[in-house]
Amino acid sequence: MKFTSASALAVLALPLLTAATVLPRTTTPTTPASQCNVSNLKCCNSTQESDALLPPVTTLLGLLGINLSDLTALVGVTCGGLNILSLGVSDCTAQPVCCSNNNFSGIVALGCTLINLSL
Repeated sequence: MKFTSASALAVLALPLLTAATVLPRTTTPTTPASQCNVSNLKCCNSTQESDALLPPVTTLLGLLGINLSDLTALVGVTCGGLNILSLGVSDCTAQPVCCSNNNFSGIVALGCTLINLSL
């Protein structure tokens, strides 16, 4: 069986699913979903402040070649698409976010802000 770098990266990310925790968000601003480009809407299993990343996430970001000092917003971990129905109801059972950099196949998303689906 031939492994690609994407499949190897996915295997490396599996421990993050069990190690990821949801940190309480009391000071992070939210963005109305209507102000986020549809392609940037994500549903992440967890989000972490860029200045308080847990070791498994910093390791993963290092493997992806992401400079940690460049991060200034939330980092979403194990993110998928977010579908908002016309009634304003979301299928996201985790953390809905709007992220500016989703180029890591759902493993991580950078530049995220929490979104308020009711606005």
